[in-house]
Amino acid sequence: MNGEVSYYHDRYGLEADAVLHLKDGRYALIEFKLGSKEIDKGAEHLCEMERLIAEYNKKEKQVPLRLPDLKLVITATEYGYKREDGVYVIPIGCLKN
Repeated sequence: MNGEVSYYHDRYGLEADAVLHLKDGRYALIEFKLGSKEIDKGAEHLCEMERLIAEYNKKEKQVPLRLPDLKLVITATEYGYKREDGVYVIPIGCLKN
């Protein structure tokens, strides 16, 4: 994979269930949701985190943070798809070798 997975939580209350960090600097924000009813909530959370990063970058121009390269909701549902907001919904079964 050439990267690492971590959990993210900061002093402002922002958190992601997982962050996939690749060695080249790219990263993905990941939320895990068991049912289809929770997908919208997870996607909204990821989009809000991206919005807050962009807002921070406008205020603090000296050290801009990279926006996430990918936003994922990993779920126990059957189908994977890309939402209109750019969040990918991935069934956990698709992640096996």
